[in-house]
Amino acid sequence: METAQKPNEISLSRPTEDTLLVRLAGSWKLGQALPSADEVQQQVDSGLPVQRISFDTRDLTGWDSGLLTFLTKIVDLCKERQIEADGKGLPEGVKRLLKLAFAVPEKKDARKVAARDPFLIRLGFQAMAFGKATGEMIDFMGEAFIAFAKMLVGKASYRRSDLYLFIQQSGADALAIVSLISFLVGLILAFVGAIQLELFGAQLYVANLVGIAMVRVMGAIMTGIIITGRTGASYAAQLGTMQVNEEIDALTTMGISPMEFLVLPRMLALVLMMPLLCLYADLVGILGGAVVGVGMLDIGLVEYYVQTQTAIKLTNLWIGLVHSVVFGVLIALAGCLRGIQCGRSASAVGDATTSAVVLGITSIIVATAIITVICNVLGI
Repeated sequence: METAQKPNEISLSRPTEDTLLVRLAGSWKLGQALPSADEVQQQVDSGLPVQRISFDTRDLTGWDSGLLTFLTKIVDLCKERQIEADGKGLPEGVKRLLKLAFAVPEKKDARKVAARDPFLIRLGFQAMAFGKATGEMIDFMGEAFIAFAKMLVGKASYRRSDLYLFIQQSGADALAIVSLISFLVGLILAFVGAIQLELFGAQLYVANLVGIAMVRVMGAIMTGIIITGRTGASYAAQLGTMQVNEEIDALTTMGISPMEFLVLPRMLALVLMMPLLCLYADLVGILGGAVVGVGMLDIGLVEYYVQTQTAIKLTNLWIGLVHSVVFGVLIALAGCLRGIQCGRSASAVGDATTSAVVLGITSIIVATAIITVICNVLGI
């Protein structure tokens, strides 16, 4: 039969005028209602002089960190009021733990919250970081151009098997998601346009809206965004992991250019596949618009086809292909740049992947705006 432990008790007395004796009895363990150190503080603040606090633990039956917490508060009180804390009456284990706890004093102002830098200083640091990042990006683009020039003259060192693999990963393997997104985009464009065009009895021009929008820009943009999240992020993760494992350093040590061996085949794969994926996305988007036009607006299938063929000009097709080629270069550069710049930790790989997606999508939007302005200036 297990014997019940004696409940914890605390009593205060004054064996001398300037000494406060703290008697502890019973079991002082966590999970029990332990007395508070406020009783000792009240006795210290009562007005009677206290120069020393001593302890009597002869009736103590058990203890753990609950007792240590209580004693730590009393020791802190003694230091604050400049009172001597006499630990001779404490158990040996308690004295050793208290000595260990107060062996290294807390550093002054250790918990002080660091002051925030002024706005102009933070702005200056951000400007410097932006300038550094811009310089690194320009250097990377220059190295990529040199690697591409070496490839044209047959001096680039890369494996054709890698190029074929990247072509498959960025091309054929992406058809499913490109089909789904492009079909839905064409369907949405037709549905939104139909709501407005029905007000004027011009439902037939849904074919013009969907055809021109998909072929000229939307097919390339949606394909670019899909490939950024799918392939660009993959490039950043692959190269980032190689950076963490020091594989890129090993290539450099062996005299193999990482730009030619790793970046060039990835960039070529996207430049070759993006126009083909864009053409495929245009076709699927137009089919999505045809579903709405034929199914909801009672437009004949042949009539919809003829109207689409009449609306789409060869100029629109070439503009969409230019978009796709530019997007392919930007996505490859963004993914490979962030992968090469990756740090030496697992979390850095995730940061590089996220940054590659953000940079790729941002580059696509900016490039679209620039190409649109150029086309507008040229009148095409």
